[in-house]
Amino acid sequence: MKNSLLIIFFFLALMLSPSFGLPSNAGGSRKGNHHLKLQLPAGVVGPESLAFDCNGEGPYAGVSDGRILKWQDSKLGWTEFATTTPFRRLRRICDGTSSTILEPLCGRPLGIKFNPVTCDLYIADAYFGLMVVGRNGGPAKQLASSAERIPFRFTNALDIDPNTGVVYFTDSSMYFQRRQYPMLIESGDRSGRLLKYDPRNKQVTVLRRGLAFPNGVTLSKDKSFLLVAESDSRRILRFWVEGESVIYSPQPFAQVAQFPDNIETDRNGDFWVALNTKRGNDKTDLVAVKLDGSNGNVLDVLEGNKQNALDSVSEVEEHGGYLYAGSPVQPYVVVIKA
Repeated sequence: MKNSLLIIFFFLALMLSPSFGLPSNAGGSRKGNHHLKLQLPAGVVGPESLAFDCNGEGPYAGVSDGRILKWQDSKLGWTEFATTTPFRRLRRICDGTSSTILEPLCGRPLGIKFNPVTCDLYIADAYFGLMVVGRNGGPAKQLASSAERIPFRFTNALDIDPNTGVVYFTDSSMYFQRRQYPMLIESGDRSGRLLKYDPRNKQVTVLRRGLAFPNGVTLSKDKSFLLVAESDSRRILRFWVEGESVIYSPQPFAQVAQFPDNIETDRNGDFWVALNTKRGNDKTDLVAVKLDGSNGNVLDVLEGNKQNALDSVSEVEEHGGYLYAGSPVQPYVVVIKA
């Protein structure tokens, strides 16, 4: 009788969970020893950035063939939600590819985020710039591909102020594309930009120039400042925002030992920073750190435990009691119990 009651309680807890639809073995420690892999469709890799829609459904992930995919559940798996390429006739060669040679034609969606007010999905495509698609998905619409008459070369990450609809995003270099990122790092290039797009007047404004591989970007919970991961310097920079038109010079917020990638704000106002490179340099094998939202101190860590599953983590998204880890190279999303 006791065992029967325990089984009933387990299934009730699973059904009431916000992440119902994940297989029942989705759980584990912060060390990443026990995890679940949401395997992508055959041929595609690189769920660089993750998002959940206005109904809490997902995750959604941009992948190597230029599509945005949505995780339905353990039975249906991933389904197509949106595409970024404007070349519709190329779908035959794009769908299912992981070729970096085809990226300029097929698109490569990196940062993705839903506007919680309109439920539109905004996309930073490395080659096609800032894009948007409605809540029902389909072909994405290009919003901007240049600023100050300088084309975007490596549109990377974004975040949205739900109060104004303003989109903050990064262009990692004026000279190197995503597929040339090793050259970007080796050259010491400092041509990256922080920008914003205002949907009310459809204008793009350059907020900061001269950044060394600006990568992830996120707004604080109270929208008073932005954090930007400057990957080449391994710094997290804070930009104080006042009103809709003023942004102050950056201040150091945190220094990290590894290459910082995307940054995500959690429900408490703290920040998960993915650490994309140089694993195994210490005993902890860090793949992500959680920073205090007020002072940048380390509150928590996610360890890879020397396993391959968490190689090249590009983003950690906390949702519904789970950590979802994306990667620019892996063929899956990793899920770990928070």
